[in-house]
Amino acid sequence: MNAPITISTPGRICLFGEHQDYLGLPVIAAAISLRVRVSGRVKDGGQIYIDLPDVGQEIKFGISNERLAYEKPRDYFRSAYNVLLGKGLRFSNGLECHVRGNIPINSGTSSSSALVVSWLHFLSFMADNPRTFSPTELAQMAFEAEVTEFNEPGGMMDHLATAVGKIGYFEFEPALSSEVLGANLGSFVLADSLEPKDTIGVLKRAKYGRLEIIDRIKKVHPQFSLADTSESQLPDLSPRLSPEALHLLTETVRNRDILRQALHLFRTNAMTDAQLGDLLTQHHQILRDALGVSTPKIEKMMHAALDAGALGGKINGSGGGGCMFVYAPHNAQHVANAIAKTGAKCYIVEITNGTINQT
Repeated sequence: MNAPITISTPGRICLFGEHQDYLGLPVIAAAISLRVRVSGRVKDGGQIYIDLPDVGQEIKFGISNERLAYEKPRDYFRSAYNVLLGKGLRFSNGLECHVRGNIPINSGTSSSSALVVSWLHFLSFMADNPRTFSPTELAQMAFEAEVTEFNEPGGMMDHLATAVGKIGYFEFEPALSSEVLGANLGSFVLADSLEPKDTIGVLKRAKYGRLEIIDRIKKVHPQFSLADTSESQLPDLSPRLSPEALHLLTETVRNRDILRQALHLFRTNAMTDAQLGDLLTQHHQILRDALGVSTPKIEKMMHAALDAGALGGKINGSGGGGCMFVYAPHNAQHVANAIAKTGAKCYIVEITNGTINQT
């Protein structure tokens, strides 16, 4: 393909099921109107040149139909290229590309996943033997490029939400499935605390601590499943659990049930603005108190938003810093102004489409 093309992919917020996807539990996530765009065209020579002015970087590597060696951790441009080679795509032409975006970086809004989805989508058009992949296929390949290739923790929610778009309900077990929910929601205010966060460290603590608890239960109750066990059954599962472990497991099941309540309301078109706000806040309280992923500044931001009339909200992403969001369908600017006074950077966002070719 000689004509230039532009691929655009959104960031995302997780409405329900935060820190649950890597446990095999479903999530409800939404694509938001902040995006990463990859623009490019074929150029002479056997090299791929990528300009990233937002972060002041340039990346160059040679065209090859053999797997590329990684030169740094999370070398996503090369890992995505390798994943496509594994799908049978071949490349013989150089490429000149430019990447721009307005998704907060390393703040829990899936900027890296949106980038990887955009890059895979772009390369799929620019190959010698181009292929059209579905949004779900792009998400699966992005998960492979971002997580599997580097043996990192995390689930597939980010990749599915950014690729599929709108409000999505995603199940991961017993098989991957996605459903676009037709709710017509108003504005959200996304606020970046500007606090750095250790995404990998938080994920390891939140993920592996609970997996260890589940493994201990399964040694006594091999049929145990987070998807099927009610909260009332938990105390009888294993007397060997400490009070702290039982509390963490109980709150995980409560989060599961909050999602199920929200899903029912979305599917029946019965979700009101007030109910959505209340359920988001319930979810946030569990993330804050049981998983410990909030921070004093994010709590200050949340209080400012609620005092200004937001209907509810939660921390977004892995936590330990980064972003939170609130639902403010009637007074988004007023709420954003109140949050900004705490020292946060605010964005008024809407629900939007997934990855698209804007050419």
